[in-house]
Amino acid sequence: MGLAVVDLADLVSPKHTAVITMEMQRGVCGDLATMPVISRAVGDAAVVPATTSLLRGARARNVPVVHCTFSLLADRAGTPMNAPLIEMLAGHSDHLLHGSEATEVLPLLEAASSDLYSNRHHGFSPFTGTGLNAILRAHNVTTVIVAGVSLNLGIPGTVIEAVNLGYRVVVARDCVVGMPTEYGEMLLKNTLSMVATIATSEQLTQAWS
Repeated sequence: MGLAVVDLADLVSPKHTAVITMEMQRGVCGDLATMPVISRAVGDAAVVPATTSLLRGARARNVPVVHCTFSLLADRAGTPMNAPLIEMLAGHSDHLLHGSEATEVLPLLEAASSDLYSNRHHGFSPFTGTGLNAILRAHNVTTVIVAGVSLNLGIPGTVIEAVNLGYRVVVARDCVVGMPTEYGEMLLKNTLSMVATIATSEQLTQAWS
């Protein structure tokens, strides 16, 4: 049985769509990255130029852009040490320290005054325990386009949480990456395509034209 074919222009109509970027921060995938493997993968896949193009297209049609970020307080308050990766990263005293340059959104994304932000200190996905759902509902959003890092953890978590909350989801395939790259492609094909529409940044911007 084949998957349903969707009308992309209707699915991502500016009337009910927002773009979510996931941890596109200097300390995650930029010049201050704690884990350089992520920044290298983002660079090799040209994720930042594709995402910048997507965000320009969204802003031009008044589609809300929400940057979902992660930071740690100096005393690690609000950050449960309940996963090996969190324990490892939290062991770096300066990793994504709240208010530091490392927590800033990548400058090449050309953040605009209209952009919105949702920060968290816990977990691997942006909805639980944050104001993200309220932000989207306030803007009458029913479809979210997801971009950012990574296909290993953050993107699948974001997609599944969004679907569970009743949103329709689009993954901008050239605006995401996994490590290794082949794993990310397999995840898109075999898992995320079952719960989300997969489209390129060019297809999405054309749908808004």
